[in-house]
Amino acid sequence: MSRLFIWTPFLEEFLNWKAFLDVFLMGTLVFLFYRTFRGLGTWRVFLGILISITVLVIASLLQLEGMTWVYSNLTQVALLGVIVIFQPEIRKVFERTVSLARNKSDTEKSGLPDMLADALFALSEQKRGAIIVLPGKESVRQWISGGFVVDAKPSLPLIMSIFDPHSPGHDGALIIKNGKVAWFGTRLPVSKSNDLPSEYGTRHNAALGLTEVTDALVLVVSEERGNITCFCEGKIIKIKDKEALRERIETHWERASSYIPKGENKRYKWQLGVEICSSLFLATIFWFFLIAANTQISEKTVVLPIEYTSIPQHLALVSNKSNQSTFHLAGPKAELDAFATSRSSIKIDLSKAMAGKQTLAINEGSIQLPKRVRILAMDPSSLSITLEEILLEEAVIKPQLVGKLPSGLEIKSIEVTPKYIHVLVPKGANRKGDIRLITTPIYLEGFYEDTTLFCKVIAPPHIQPAGNGWSDVQVDIRVTAPSKASSK
Repeated sequence: MSRLFIWTPFLEEFLNWKAFLDVFLMGTLVFLFYRTFRGLGTWRVFLGILISITVLVIASLLQLEGMTWVYSNLTQVALLGVIVIFQPEIRKVFERTVSLARNKSDTEKSGLPDMLADALFALSEQKRGAIIVLPGKESVRQWISGGFVVDAKPSLPLIMSIFDPHSPGHDGALIIKNGKVAWFGTRLPVSKSNDLPSEYGTRHNAALGLTEVTDALVLVVSEERGNITCFCEGKIIKIKDKEALRERIETHWERASSYIPKGENKRYKWQLGVEICSSLFLATIFWFFLIAANTQISEKTVVLPIEYTSIPQHLALVSNKSNQSTFHLAGPKAELDAFATSRSSIKIDLSKAMAGKQTLAINEGSIQLPKRVRILAMDPSSLSITLEEILLEEAVIKPQLVGKLPSGLEIKSIEVTPKYIHVLVPKGANRKGDIRLITTPIYLEGFYEDTTLFCKVIAPPHIQPAGNGWSDVQVDIRVTAPSKASSK
């Protein structure tokens, strides 16, 4: 019955809108990371991360101490390494959060890849230099400059005329966005790497530079040799025939989610729906595993010190049999471990206590337990204490002498100022005149003449000063040499 009571908060936490929102946000992150890593060709890394997380969750559920220790000590270093190594991928994830919707085209035909392949190979046969940019999910606008804005349906004659040697924009790049010619004659950023072979010219250098900063696909026709080269993700791919070029274009559009020819929408929507459902399914599974790991019910024994608070000013605690208590607790393992390492104590409120012997019960109100942790047993479950009224008394201060004076000297007199001070003592303590205080030790070996010292006061624990603390006392020690008569 007690275990069912412990699980009740977990069930209440699960069956609410926050849990569904949590799963939805986790699924969104999984979807974004999957699409980004797949688009960049590093989806295997994403799969490896998922496998690592799965192993960690299983190790936590099965309480595999070795694996848990390895993960807990390597997690921070691994996380830092992932952030450093995959900084571009992580940046792209955040960039794609603002562009989740896939762009669609109004093109009535699905033959755009074939038309581009025909145009590029026609330019290749005539050895006309050309560079065509097919943007991906990321915008290329901030990376290009110059050129002419166009909003035209792409066609073979249009592309051939743009890259005619007599055209004013034939040396620049042609941008095809959403199935339409958006700009031509634009300038692209130059590559910052040294990976480009020396046989490639300026167009190839610019094409590689754009793919280093965006996910665009850039197609280049060499003016000298007529070769067709594809640049994507900072990589160089040589194109041999139209079929390879067409497949490269379609693969880019599918992977970068930047353009869908008409007739492919249904297939894409079905594929997108599967990806979204899979992401939500994975998020749900991980959520259940993580919550189960954090809410795994276990038991733990904890020893806590007892702290008495709010003691009335006219009373003093003179005796108590216990200064700690042992608790047998049950609850989620994560919360139990965190509570065991915290500096918690049992706080006993004595603000309403009265003089005399009394028994106080220890309950959940005496200790700040985590929300889902319950007490199964405690020892002791009650405390027997004695409170007595505090009286104002006059106490004698006695100097604490240690050792002997140097040879040939003796103490003539010792005077403590003040000789008496007012103190607060419990009613049942020693009577007036029997309450004695001492000074800090006074070592006599170094006294050769009369000396005045200022010493601290040492008092028993049950005696407290009547003022704002113990004041230093003055001790005057007078020494003298013994007379001959007394020495005989």
